[in-house]
Amino acid sequence: MEGKEGYLIGVDVGTQSVRAGLVTCNGSILKIASLPIKTWNPYPDMYEQSSDDIWNLCIKVIREIMNGIDPKMVLGIGFDATCSLVVLDKEFKPLSVSKTENADRNIILWMDHRAVNEANFINKTGHKVLKYVGDNISPEMEPPKLLWIKKNLPNQWEKAGYFFDLPDYLTWKATGSLQRSLCSLVCKWTFIAGKSKGGGWQDDFWRQIDLEELISENYEKIGCSVLSPGELCGKGLSTAAAKETGLIPGTPVSASIIDAHAGGLGVLLCKVSEDCTENLDKRMALICGTSTCHMKVNKDPIFTPGIWGPYYSAMVPEHWCSEAGQSAAGALLDHVINSHPASNLLKQRILKCEEKRHISDVLNEMAENLKEKKGIKTISLLTVDYHVYPDYHGNRSPLANPDLKGIVCGLTLSLDEEDLVKQYVATVQSLAYSTKHIIKALEDKGHIIKCLLVCGGLSKNPLYVQMHADITGLPIIVPNSSEPVLLGCAILAASAAKYYSSVVAAMTAMCGNGIIVKPNILDKQYHELKYTAFQKLLHCQGEIMKTMNQLYS
Repeated sequence: MEGKEGYLIGVDVGTQSVRAGLVTCNGSILKIASLPIKTWNPYPDMYEQSSDDIWNLCIKVIREIMNGIDPKMVLGIGFDATCSLVVLDKEFKPLSVSKTENADRNIILWMDHRAVNEANFINKTGHKVLKYVGDNISPEMEPPKLLWIKKNLPNQWEKAGYFFDLPDYLTWKATGSLQRSLCSLVCKWTFIAGKSKGGGWQDDFWRQIDLEELISENYEKIGCSVLSPGELCGKGLSTAAAKETGLIPGTPVSASIIDAHAGGLGVLLCKVSEDCTENLDKRMALICGTSTCHMKVNKDPIFTPGIWGPYYSAMVPEHWCSEAGQSAAGALLDHVINSHPASNLLKQRILKCEEKRHISDVLNEMAENLKEKKGIKTISLLTVDYHVYPDYHGNRSPLANPDLKGIVCGLTLSLDEEDLVKQYVATVQSLAYSTKHIIKALEDKGHIIKCLLVCGGLSKNPLYVQMHADITGLPIIVPNSSEPVLLGCAILAASAAKYYSSVVAAMTAMCGNGIIVKPNILDKQYHELKYTAFQKLLHCQGEIMKTMNQLYS
C-alpha cells in the first residue's frame, strides 16, 4: 500500500485536553485541533473525568481537522490516552467511580492517588507480577483502583460490567471491538507478555488481592483478546462511529497505546545531522507534560527496582520497554509559579502586552536579566543558595514511594519577582536532578544511555531542555516535529492500514529530523554539588519520616 496518497489521523487524549492531528504518510502534521477536558477534584488526591465528555471531544476535534478533506483520503486512525480507569455498567453505560455518585464521573484519572492503601496491600503479597513494575505497584495503576472501588463503592462494584484503560475505551467506541491493547494491559494491569510460558493474566494474583470476580468469563470484564499497538482493531471504524466523525466505515483503526508510549514512538528514531547514536537501545525518550515519562527500550529484558517494566512489545515491537517517570513535572512548575505571591502581578503585566507570551518564556527572560544584573556566568548559578526536592506528588521512580513530599531549602522573607525567578529555576533544575537519579538507577542495572530525546509541552521550554543536558551530561535531541505524541498515533495508524510493513518501518519513515542541544560543561562541578544537595534533601526527608513514625510504633 506504500505510495498511495492519503492522510492519517492521530487522536491524543492527555490529562487536560483532547487533540487530533491530520498527518501525511511521511510524518508532516498538516492540521491540529484541541479542546479542554473537564476534570473534577472533589477530594484531595481524587481526580475524575467523564468518558462521554472525552468521546464527544474526540468527535469534535476529528471533524474540525477533517473540514475540507475528503474522508476517502483517510487511510487509518490511531488513538492514545492517559492510563486512566474507565468504568461502564453491564449495558455499557457510564458508571460512577465517585463518592458523589455522579454517573458522569466514571473515570479515575491516572494521577488520582486514592488507592495508596490498596497499592500497599498488593505490594505486600510479593506476587511475581510485581517484578514487572519495579517490585512496587503504583496507586496510579489499575489493580489498586479496582480494589478501591470494590472496598469503598460496593454498590457500584456490583453494577460494573466492563473496565477499560482509557486508550482501549477509545478504540471500543471507534470500532465496537472489546479487543485490548497489549500496551495498556502489561503496563497498567499486570498482564504478562513475552516469549516464555506462563504469560497472560495470572489467576492467582487476582484471587490473592480479592478480585477473583475478574477471572470469570475468561476476563471479559478487563480484556480477553489482546492486540499489539499497530495491529488492526476489530473491523475498523464502525458504522456508528463513522457517522459521528464523518469518516468512512471500515477505515483501519489501530490498537491503542498509552500517551507517553505514543510520544516514544514519535521521537525514538528521530535523526540529527551531528554524530549521535541512532541505536534504539542507547536512547531514552522523555515525554514531558503534566507528568514526565522516561521511556527506554532494549532487545533484552533488564529489571530495575523502582522502575516499571520491562514490558515486552508494549511500545516498540519485539523490544522490552522500561518506563520511569515523575508524577508531577509540568504540574509542579505550574504549582510553583501559581502559588508564588509575585505571580499574579506578573500575569497581569503579560496580559497587557500585545504579544501573547507563556509565563515560562517571561521567567526565562527574567532569569537571563537577573544573571546579567548579578554579574554571574550562567543562569544555573542563581540557585547556589536555593534548593528544591520535587516529589510534591510522591516519587514514581526510582524509589516508587507515593508518600514522599517536596522540599524547598533557602526560603527567605522575600516575596518579589526575583524570588519567584529563583524558585522557578531551582524547580526546573530539581526535575533534571530527578532525571539524573533515574538514569543512574537504570545504568546501575546495565542500561546504556548515550542521548535523550524530548517531546511534550516542557520540551518547548529551552531552560528545561538545557538544564537536562547540563545536569545529565548527555546530548538532547529536540525533534523538529512539534507534536511527536500525535505523530506516534499516526505511526500506529500507518501500520494498521498496512501503509508501512511494521511499526518500526513507520517510525523510520515518519520520525523526521531534529536539533541537538549539548551540555554546558562550564557548570559541571556546580551541578555535581547541587546533585549532592538533592540527595541530602531526600535523605533528610527519610530521617524526618523515621522520627515522626515513632508516634505510631
